Amino acid sequence: MKLSGIRALVVGLGKSGVASAELLLKQGAVVRATDTSPEAERNVARLGIEFRVQSPEVFESADLIVLSPGVPADLPPLEAARRRGVAVIGEVELAAPFLKGRIIGVTGSNGKTTTTALTGHILRECAVPVQVGGNIGAPVTGMVESSRDDQWNVLELSSFQLETIRTFRAHIALCLNITPDHLDRHHTFENYAAAKRRLFETQQSGDSAVLNADDAVCAGWAASGPARVRWFSLSRRVEAGAWLEEERLLVGGEPLMAASEIPVRGRHNIENTLAAALAARLAGLSLPAIAAAVRTFRAVEHRLEYVRTVSGVSFYNDSKATNVDATLKALEAFDGGLWVILGGKDKGSDYRVLRAPLCRKARAVLLIGAAAAKIRDHLGNAAPLVDSGTLEAAVAYGYRAAAPGDTVLLAPACASFDQFRSYEHRGDVFKTLVHGLEEKS
Repeated sequence: MKLSGIRALVVGLGKSGVASAELLLKQGAVVRATDTSPEAERNVARLGIEFRVQSPEVFESADLIVLSPGVPADLPPLEAARRRGVAVIGEVELAAPFLKGRIIGVTGSNGKTTTTALTGHILRECAVPVQVGGNIGAPVTGMVESSRDDQWNVLELSSFQLETIRTFRAHIALCLNITPDHLDRHHTFENYAAAKRRLFETQQSGDSAVLNADDAVCAGWAASGPARVRWFSLSRRVEAGAWLEEERLLVGGEPLMAASEIPVRGRHNIENTLAAALAARLAGLSLPAIAAAVRTFRAVEHRLEYVRTVSGVSFYNDSKATNVDATLKALEAFDGGLWVILGGKDKGSDYRVLRAPLCRKARAVLLIGAAAAKIRDHLGNAAPLVDSGTLEAAVAYGYRAAAPGDTVLLAPACASFDQFRSYEHRGDVFKTLVHGLEEKS
């Protein structure tokens, strides 16, 4: 991609947008930037580029428009720009021609942060040059300068990032599962799934596609691209893949490790480990080395993260559970005695599927945020419901009402943007509140 002299517009000035602007400048483009917030100008002030608050006029006179992941790709000014022949791409596509080394791309509705981090950890522990980023950590455009020909780039990739790719290529592409999410952005489940499928459609012959044989949508993607398919499964033996058999993980029919040796909580993390181990095997690592690395892995922050036990009450931070399926997986990781904090910004979700596990395992549900009324309506009498309103009130109530041996679990099933800047911010606030609790007298 030749960028020298072209007129480029960066839309959205979070860390991905800023990194995109920096890459464009280094490649000689004439860069402008826009955002819906006037305060975003300070994010690019040091770059010396023109900034204007987003309006239809801002999108005119651009040869290339680069979208940050948080910017909907179907905005009317973007559709008009496409009709004028303007290229509209995301920051992942912008980075693609300049990112050195091979790529492992990880997507899915749930588990991709843990699987991305685990895959990177395995490679790093095995002394393989690797950097990890994308939807976790550094933006892909921000990884270009540190990339090397002899390394792997392990990238967590969201539907927002994948819907605008054209030539971006993952040498190993991995999908964990597809369940309804971000319907407020993609409008239909079919659109959401199609965005995820792009990761496999842009692969080439000789690449590997790692798919979940237990997920009907993933299984239907076997012919989506020219890559060779490798499977993983929790339920059955699969050809040329990884599976669980009698509580042992096998890769290519060879034993990897016992499920009980995986150091992160929850049965879904067995699935994540199978996928990461298979990706690492395809990257050339031996099974003993992979197993040794898995044993030293620790839970990702904000993903079923143990915080503290106070007066016999345990607190777990799963702020990354921003959709219903992620909350289901969090509930599955516990036997019962739960005080579950639910709520936040609704993403068009159906919370009724939470009724059965909450009925079995929850002492009560503590409702917070903008989605509280909808969740209350969907849950009915599945469990006692407490209108807490804020996270602070929910933590205080849960701690006060819980008995020794109980667990207060933050697994909101919602986005965070009604009361917090991000799910990380929400998780950090939760941990601060928990660390401020005093022992019960």
